[in-house]
Amino acid sequence: MTSSDQQRAIVLMRQLAGELTLGEAAELMKLSERHVRRLAARFHDGGPAALVHGNRGRTSPRRVTDELRARVIELARGRYDGANDCHLRDLLEDREGIRLARVTLRRLLREAGLASPRRRRAPKHRSRRERMPQVGLLVQLDGSDHAWLEARGPRLTLLAAVDDASGTLVAATFRDEEDAAGYFELLLALVTGQGLPVAVYRDRAGTFEQPAGKQLPPELRIADTRRLTQVGRALDELGIRSIAARSPQAKGRVERGFGTHQDRLVTELRLAGVVDRAGANRVLAEYLPRHNTRFAVAPVARGAAWRALPEGLDAEAVLCFRYARVVANDHTVRVGGLVLQLPALPKGRGYAGRRVEVQLRLDGRLLVLHQGECLLVSHAPQDPARLRSLTSAAARLTRPSPAPLGYPPGPAHPWRRVARGTKLDRIRQQERRVTDPLNS
Repeated sequence: MTSSDQQRAIVLMRQLAGELTLGEAAELMKLSERHVRRLAARFHDGGPAALVHGNRGRTSPRRVTDELRARVIELARGRYDGANDCHLRDLLEDREGIRLARVTLRRLLREAGLASPRRRRAPKHRSRRERMPQVGLLVQLDGSDHAWLEARGPRLTLLAAVDDASGTLVAATFRDEEDAAGYFELLLALVTGQGLPVAVYRDRAGTFEQPAGKQLPPELRIADTRRLTQVGRALDELGIRSIAARSPQAKGRVERGFGTHQDRLVTELRLAGVVDRAGANRVLAEYLPRHNTRFAVAPVARGAAWRALPEGLDAEAVLCFRYARVVANDHTVRVGGLVLQLPALPKGRGYAGRRVEVQLRLDGRLLVLHQGECLLVSHAPQDPARLRSLTSAAARLTRPSPAPLGYPPGPAHPWRRVARGTKLDRIRQQERRVTDPLNS
């Protein structure tokens, strides 16, 4: 069974158990209610195996035979070498009596590693998209990996959030790389400083959505039948619509802004003598107001579409890494390489066997919660290796920015020297005697 079949089996089990209505199951599987009825009947009679199509694994009766495939590849590499796909199809039909569709021939050639000698791609039609009429309706998110500190410090990534209506840089932060923790930090600054936007426009990176045909590691999966990542789950809980761009040009507001920052902000960082990420973020906080004053434009409509955070909602509890765990019999919870011991409860009560939620906050705290009640507050270790099975971003939350590397020691450096009479020196002398006995 594929992952899609397994997801359908989970939804159908919940639908047959009465946990989901027929309409809810159809919406989750993106199928019609009529087809869901058919699948539910097959699942009830034959179990999960009945969801697999009967033709799966069978060879198509119209499949090209191995002999014909080998013959076509031999002709393409030999007699008709250099012919493009369309010309080769005509040559095979006219001179060899082999009739194949161009798409089939193209697939056979590409599987054999034969590329077309000529590549022509029609230019895509692109039209300018008008700005949103009101601020807060759409915010574009992206990251730019660049030598922001030039040769003075490590290579950093600038994560930025740009309002589509005004071009205002509403939030930005420097990170070691474009990761989930960085987008949590960016979104936290956005929702606390401006409010909740109606939608965000972002790329199709794995930080926002699970890649098609790939399974997330167990530590990143959440208790949901949808293909959500940690950042996708947070956007869903905040009620922010997440729109995936199909090209960099689609979110050109933030993409073109990075060109401006790579010119102006690099100069600002050089004038300030910044050599690490902490100093870069301090300069960035002073740079944002000046940049917005210089480059922001007035929106078409008055007012703002920013929404206030719902009363009682803790943004830090939403914009963090959350994992579902089961309490062991010894009242411990495992998170990566950590074992968290839950405190004892009065009257001998415990939480063994119950499902709890572990939250890794941006400040490095680990919280264990059960039905909204906080059972334990701990701090993540300084050693990222102990959190190796969590996301790499979560493991680096408490790690400081790496210091700039110095020059390697020269040949006359004490580290390069070998004291006379040491074991290594004696071994080298023996090697010279063996290779050159006359001079020994």
